[in-house]
Parts: sequence; C-alpha cells; structure tokens
Amino acid sequence: MDSATQSPSICFETSPEQYRHWKLAFDGSIAALAMDVQEDAGLRPGDYKLKLNSYDLGVDIELADALQRIRFEHPEVHGVILSSLKPRIFCAGANIFMLGTSGHGFKVNFCKFTNETRLGMEDMSAHSGIKFLAALNGICAGGGYELALACDEIYLVDDGSAAVSLPETPLLGVLPGTGGLTRVVDKRKVRRDVADHFSTLPEGVRGRRAVDWRFVDRAVPTSQFAEVVQARARELAAQSDRPDAGPGITLGPLNPTVDGDTFRYRYVAASIDREKRTCDLTVSASDSPQPATPEAFLEAGDQAWAVRAFRELDDCVLRLRLNEPEIGTIILRATGDLAAVLVVDHALAEHRDHWLVREIIGLIRRTFKRVDLTARTFFALIEPGNAFAGTLFELALAADRAFMLDDADRPNAIQLSAANAGLYPMSNGLTRLETRFLGEPDSVAAALAHDGPYDPQAAAAAGLVFDAPDDMDWDDEIRMAIEARTAFSPDALTGMEANLRFAGPETMETKIFGRLTAWQNWIFQRPNAIGERGALVTYGREGRPSFDWRRT
Repeated sequence: MDSATQSPSICFETSPEQYRHWKLAFDGSIAALAMDVQEDAGLRPGDYKLKLNSYDLGVDIELADALQRIRFEHPEVHGVILSSLKPRIFCAGANIFMLGTSGHGFKVNFCKFTNETRLGMEDMSAHSGIKFLAALNGICAGGGYELALACDEIYLVDDGSAAVSLPETPLLGVLPGTGGLTRVVDKRKVRRDVADHFSTLPEGVRGRRAVDWRFVDRAVPTSQFAEVVQARARELAAQSDRPDAGPGITLGPLNPTVDGDTFRYRYVAASIDREKRTCDLTVSASDSPQPATPEAFLEAGDQAWAVRAFRELDDCVLRLRLNEPEIGTIILRATGDLAAVLVVDHALAEHRDHWLVREIIGLIRRTFKRVDLTARTFFALIEPGNAFAGTLFELALAADRAFMLDDADRPNAIQLSAANAGLYPMSNGLTRLETRFLGEPDSVAAALAHDGPYDPQAAAAAGLVFDAPDDMDWDDEIRMAIEARTAFSPDALTGMEANLRFAGPETMETKIFGRLTAWQNWIFQRPNAIGERGALVTYGREGRPSFDWRRT
C-alpha cells in the first residue's frame, strides 16, 4: 500500500477543543496532560482500533499541539504531569495494526514525527524551564515507555503488576533501534548488559527492580501514588525561571488556502510540479513593522512574523513529508526586504532571555531542525529581491546546495546576523555555520565578523553558497542541477543526505534519527517484518511469524 493512498490528506493542525485522545488541565504551575485514547478515533477509522491507549499519528499530532500551547499560551506552567486516564494502563505504544496496514514511507515518517515530539519535550525541559514527570499508573510498553523516557523523571505505581517494557524484540521484531533503546543507555545510563536483558523480556520489569536498574526513578504504592506524584511535580516546577502568571499568546488556526497543487499561507507558499516531482517553497519576510520588545511581541501575539511564518513553514514541511511522498526536491526561496529580517533578528537576540522571545526562538529552532530531518533534497535559489538574511539565511545553510545569481544589472545580496551565531543549533549541537565549516573555524569567525551584506562573488568566496552563476548561465545550470537530482534513486539520496547533514559530534538526537533513517528503514522493509509470514502481517491474526534466520 502506498503511503499517499492509505488515508486522506493529513492535517497537522488541531486545538484543545478538538482533542479526542488527550485531556489537558491546569492547576497553577502544573499542567496535567492525560492520555485517554479513543479506540474508534484513529486517523483511518475502521482499519484498526486504538486499544489499551495505543497510539497512531493522530494521537501524536494532538500531543505536539498540546506541548506547543503549554509553551506559548501558559507561561505560568512550570511542570507537566504526563499520565493516563485508563485504569492500570499507561500506554501500550504504537498501534501494531496501524503499522501493519500502513505503507513503508508512512511508517518511517510516523516514527520520525513521534521522535520529534518526544525530543520537543526534552527541548522544553532544557530551554523553556518546563519539567516533565511521567506518572505510570499501569502497563507501559514500547512506544509508551519511549514517551515516559522523554520525561525528566518517571514514577511507577508499585501495585505488583505495573511494569515498563520495550518488548519489540521478543514480541514483534520490527521496531528496536529508535528512541527507546537510545534513551535507555544514553539518557538513563542503564548498563548495556542490563539493557540487553530488559529488551528481551516481554513482561518488562516492575517495582523495586525497575528502580534498581534505573528504568524508573521511583516505585510508589498505589495508596500514595497521586500525592507523591503531585508533590514531586511541584518540586520540579520550582526549578523553573518562567513567570508566575500570564498573559501568554493564543495560537490561532493557520488556515492555508489550498488550490490544487498550490497552498498558500500568509508568509509561506508552496507550489508542486508533479511531472518534475518538485515543489517551489517560498518564505516571505514581513512587509509591516515588527515587534522590537517583549511587550510588543505579547501584543502582536501569534501574528508576529517570527511566530506566524515559522508555524506556517513547520506545517508546510509536515504536509510535504506525509502527503507528498513522490515530491523529492524542494526549491527554497526567501523574498522581501533583507532589512526587515535583520530587525526581527536584533529583537530576538537582544531579548532572548524573556520567556516569550525564548519560545519564539525555540519555535524557529525546531522548525529548522524539521527541515534538516526531512528526507527531501533542498536547493536554495538566491535571486534579486531575496530575503536570505540572518534567520532566513539559516534556510540556505540547511539546504543541500545554495545557488546565488550574479547579475551585474540586478543587485543581489545576502547578510548574516547574530541569529547565525547560535540561536538555532542543529541536532548535533553545532550551529549550521559551524557544521558547514567543520574544518575551518576561522571561516565561521570571518563570516560572523563580516560587516554588511555579501554580493554573489563574495558569498561564493566565503563558502556561504555553493555556486554563483551569472545571468547567462543561471537558467541552464539550475535546470540541469534539478533534473540531475530528480533522476537519482530516492533511497540513495535519503541515505546520502542524512549522512552529510550532520557532520561533527554525535548526540543522542543524531543517533535517534540516524537509526530511523538507516536501521529502521531497513528493518521495516525486510521479509521478517512484511513478508508473507512477517511479524506485521501475522501479528494478532495468524500466530507466530516465520523468520528468515540468516543474519546480515
């Protein structure tokens, strides 16, 4: 089944009044985010039931929205309790019947989105001052435990049956190698032999053993569980530097206009050419005065360019990922006034310690990471009238190649700002400039010290763009580059791009996505997973799978 045909176009926008799987409530500095998955409310109704608080992409879309609203709409929230409303069940993980009836590309992109959402929780702890406590009231398995692992601390009810487990290897055999195993050893520092044993136990571990082996932080008797969880959540929340009260800003709907193969937002537009398998994606700079102070950002709310444009870009990239699997090359443009972007950059850098400005910077940082982690070719075209300055130049740095037109009759320039010096680090912990010039630290310093704009030849000489063709060669060179790219194997391109985008140190984050791109991409394709008697085909239907026992 092709992922493009297995469901209608997926929408990534939602709001609390539309949630079907989560209950979000607030009590002073604590937000309660409770999982209550509705069995018959999957993204593809009738194809599978979301039993035992198992989840599909729709459940995670709601979770991602709730996290974003806590960040922006509730500055008074300093801590989140993640729990379940199902008796004796926290979460059974990703729904296996959903995976079994999904196309390969959808499965991989589903896992990528869930990992981005969990990394978003860890980002909230590290950058927003919002701490997470997982309150496990019962069975917590597979992706459910991965969700708990994304929290700062994990408390497990000690009732003799509640357990944590990563049972994919003994029970299924198609999912190990993503966020759960990585977090067990990298984040919770579980010993390798202990983690190996744990990962082969279908029943998992419970109570004192789960604490001793560091899979949870505390096991609490049922009679004390609610009280202990609340007390610890407030202790964690007390560490936050967020304000004690609002106001926040409300995140309204984006309401893009979709007309055939074109969709337009206020600042973002995308146009698909299906014959060429390309998409022209343009981000526009603001054409109106933008906030210069935190108070002005609060007043502008979600209509501030730095908020609106990057919410739109994030939504656009997700739509292309999940709904347009055959569109393999994305042509990036930024249009408008360079100076308008630099004004916003100055305000963000100057007030980066204010809670709202910090959240705006975080939104932009995570959106650029979404671009980095998207299995598409990105080419940036820098033409006269471009707005590739500062924050928007990060798009050009995120591209696999950037081309800059050199036309003597039409001035063309790019410019860096303080935003390029560290506001938006990549998954490897480095800036895009540092990653680009990994063996040339002097080039990073020289680029940031440069006063004013770069013309095409100066940009090429500084290594900030791949090429600067003149107006005589521009059309042919761009056409040939795009045509050559779209003729290559998409699998080869995915492997090549993912390997090249994250030079430098490996982090937990790059490990997770490296394994998603390689190991899981491979495991999901193997006959042991999807063959006639593969695990996903036989699960819950025909007894045990039949494996090809050869190691590769």
